[in-house]
Amino acid sequence: MTDTHDMNSPRPNRRQILKAGAAFGLVASSANLFSINHAFSQDVTYDGQVFDAGGATLRIAEWGGFWQETQRKLLLDKFEKDFNCRIEYDSSFPWFPKFVAGGPKNPAYAVTNWNLPEMFKTAGAGDYFLPQDELLANMPNAKGVWPFATANGLGVTWAFSRYCWVYRTDTGLAPPTSFKDFWAERYAGKRGTYVTTNTLQMDFFIASAMNFGKDQYDLDAGYEAMRAAMPMKISDFTGNMQALVERGEVEIAVQNDGEVYLQKAKGVPVDAWIWDNPKSILTQTKTVSRYLEPMQKKLALALVDRTLDPAYQTAVGEVFFYRPTNRDAKLPAGLLSQGVENTANALDGLFMPDWKSYLEHEDDIVETVNEIFAS
Repeated sequence: MTDTHDMNSPRPNRRQILKAGAAFGLVASSANLFSINHAFSQDVTYDGQVFDAGGATLRIAEWGGFWQETQRKLLLDKFEKDFNCRIEYDSSFPWFPKFVAGGPKNPAYAVTNWNLPEMFKTAGAGDYFLPQDELLANMPNAKGVWPFATANGLGVTWAFSRYCWVYRTDTGLAPPTSFKDFWAERYAGKRGTYVTTNTLQMDFFIASAMNFGKDQYDLDAGYEAMRAAMPMKISDFTGNMQALVERGEVEIAVQNDGEVYLQKAKGVPVDAWIWDNPKSILTQTKTVSRYLEPMQKKLALALVDRTLDPAYQTAVGEVFFYRPTNRDAKLPAGLLSQGVENTANALDGLFMPDWKSYLEHEDDIVETVNEIFAS
């Protein structure tokens, strides 16, 4: 699932921390932050083999609900048995304030699953993550992932989906054939998007600025697009949007294609129109915290390595219709039937927003868009 979490969690000192993070230049300057030497777990390596962790606890952060149940079934329960450890699972998003509250040397979690904006924001606020080259060097399964999986420069992406419009097919209305069709009169009063803390809304705003303005930095064009789309149903997460669409309260909405194909497979009269400008993606990306004690670090590396295993990614795809990043993972029938391929060129032309710029303006964007949503 995507952003299946409590969107109302507090975010202390957010403006000050964000501006401090922006001053670091986020990913661009994370290399300088990561050059700091420390004595926590420099010599810990992982070779892919099972070891006895002696009952140690590994604290992780990931989405809740059915997503958490699935992770337990497909990965975590067996991991606990294999490594003689206990997984402490926190699904109370957002992660950023919890990292900042503890500081880099007292990390909130050993392993964290992210959508990209908050991951970049956290990296910009301090020396929180194990350098990517060290991360990959200690994960044998990383050898099988497509280059795209590490293009973020911080963690490793293990699954992704394409952004799209989900629309009902039983309304008698013409289906969307372009990005701008979301604003067509035939969908007036039946549109849906997400709260401003959800990555899907962030991408929607950026894509709207690109389509109605000069480029992704044209904030005024993004604001005007939000105004023109109102009234919209505002959802907190994708599972709730599925319900709104299924009940007919929303006839077109922002969504990722995996969610739509899942509904189609269950017989819900919906389909997906995949965004082509921009060719945006929603990723699931994991990091390992830098300042961990040796056993914590070794367990964290082992867990993320298993996340990159093609058998695990195949199994997750069967449940959520997510696309894998391991070249040897198999696509579920529901994706194959939509023409999806797990090949290197299937990733060509994917668009990655300038999250550094977005985060520098995030407070103003959130305040303005929230005012529009409330009007």
